[in-house]
Amino acid sequence: MTRLARPSRRVSLAGLLTAALLATPLIATTTPAAAQPQTASTPALIPKPVSQHALVGQDFTLKPWSIVGVASSAKESKAARKVADQLTTQLRRSTGYPLPVIPLVPGVADIKLSTNGPASLGAEGYQLRADRSAVSVTAATPEGLFRGVTTLRQLLPAKADAASRQAGPWRVAGTTIADSPRYGYRGAMLDVSRHFFSVAEVKRYIDLISLYKLNKLHLHLADDQGWRIQVDSWPRLTTYGGSLEVNGTPGGSYTKADFAEIVRYAADHYLTVIPEIDTPGHTNAALASYAELNCDGVAPPLYTGTDVGFSSLCVGKEITYEFLDDVFREVAQQAPGDVIHLGGDEAHSTPHSDYLTFVPKAAALVTKQHKRVMGWQEIAETPLPAGSIAQYWGTDDARSQELARKAAAQGAKVVMSPANRAYLDMKYDDSTPYGQDWAGLVDVQTAYDWNPSTLVPDLPESAVAGVEAPIWTETLDDLDKLEYMAFPRLPGVAELGWSQASALDWTAYKDRLGAQGSRWDVLSVNFYRAPEINWR
Repeated sequence: MTRLARPSRRVSLAGLLTAALLATPLIATTTPAAAQPQTASTPALIPKPVSQHALVGQDFTLKPWSIVGVASSAKESKAARKVADQLTTQLRRSTGYPLPVIPLVPGVADIKLSTNGPASLGAEGYQLRADRSAVSVTAATPEGLFRGVTTLRQLLPAKADAASRQAGPWRVAGTTIADSPRYGYRGAMLDVSRHFFSVAEVKRYIDLISLYKLNKLHLHLADDQGWRIQVDSWPRLTTYGGSLEVNGTPGGSYTKADFAEIVRYAADHYLTVIPEIDTPGHTNAALASYAELNCDGVAPPLYTGTDVGFSSLCVGKEITYEFLDDVFREVAQQAPGDVIHLGGDEAHSTPHSDYLTFVPKAAALVTKQHKRVMGWQEIAETPLPAGSIAQYWGTDDARSQELARKAAAQGAKVVMSPANRAYLDMKYDDSTPYGQDWAGLVDVQTAYDWNPSTLVPDLPESAVAGVEAPIWTETLDDLDKLEYMAFPRLPGVAELGWSQASALDWTAYKDRLGAQGSRWDVLSVNFYRAPEINWR
């Protein structure tokens, strides 16, 4: 096969690049020049950037001899190089090009990645420019660089995300982008308690949600149906309490090595893992594992149904707090982020006075581990430690809204997860084969068409930390069902968290969303082809 001629400006780098260029055969594009389009169409990005301007006639084309250059401080060099390696690993797979990664040399690289941008870009902001000569992504941190590279992936043809070699050309429409997030908290919650999901399945979910610039992965690790994280000091939590799941099928749990792998993989995608140990309700798996945690000293049987609100830790027993002290200590050791979620929702079997006693004591055990407290909105009924986060899951009801305001009045931040908009396990319509409808039917527009800063009346905008899209798994027992319910709604919630309020427009968004279908096809995502979207 004939190799394409390399531009003369590459000749001086021959000694540096020969080995890398020969490691993988260069693939010539076979499409006749006359048949190739002259201008790439500007891709429809999700989330919508703060600003984006077309550079007409300045399309960039990735070539078989293209080089990726990385510039960073010595302190950030390893992390910046990892971002470059993630990009090139995928592009080598889909293009067949070698794409060597080298320190950035002026005038040499075709893709220029830099963390030497101004501090004003913030932790996640970036600037991107694509023109005829090169694509450059500039940020102030490796995290910002990762966000910019995520945008670059969307600018490339969808087939760039393929798992096998595809035919070119590999064009990026000429454009300039300046971008940064609206909110610092943009999350997805995965319930692995009702149905257990393996490390590989969680990684797959991380792959997909990170495409849309989310930065938190909230794992619901303990509930009535199963306990999923190893606690050495209370081993029956997993060996017995984690043995089943909804409908009585075999469950599972994460060893410390498993959980460390999830945390590592999430960190590589700039997602912080937030572990949740739901208390004092949603605790049947723990109560079944250890009789002494029950007020009457009798362990209930394992539970494989889907009812809620029937279980409670024994608030008056000292062993309850010894137990939680051990659990929060070991979970804190496994999760390097600064937040532990203690649940606090639907504690219907806990007397209210006991609940008011319990939450501050449990919260103190979290802060003892130098972690911030997060909990569902009900924790706002109690005094909250500084830095706490309340997660709003209301359905526009007055009580839920009042709890959000109570949390803010204490100085806590509020993460918006309204069940009738952001819960990804709600059915799309009456014919949806999975999911639930207790919070209502949530079609794609409903999931997108709301404003986190104005949803709760009289909640100060400054109190809103961001958004999270939870997915509960009572009816979702495999990855295909999970993907079907998350996509296409999850990208909409992600856009609410990233894009400026002025950019949020359903008509424009649904057109951009339709363009994501081809990428999901390439990625083999089992998404719901909502009839209101023009998929293409």
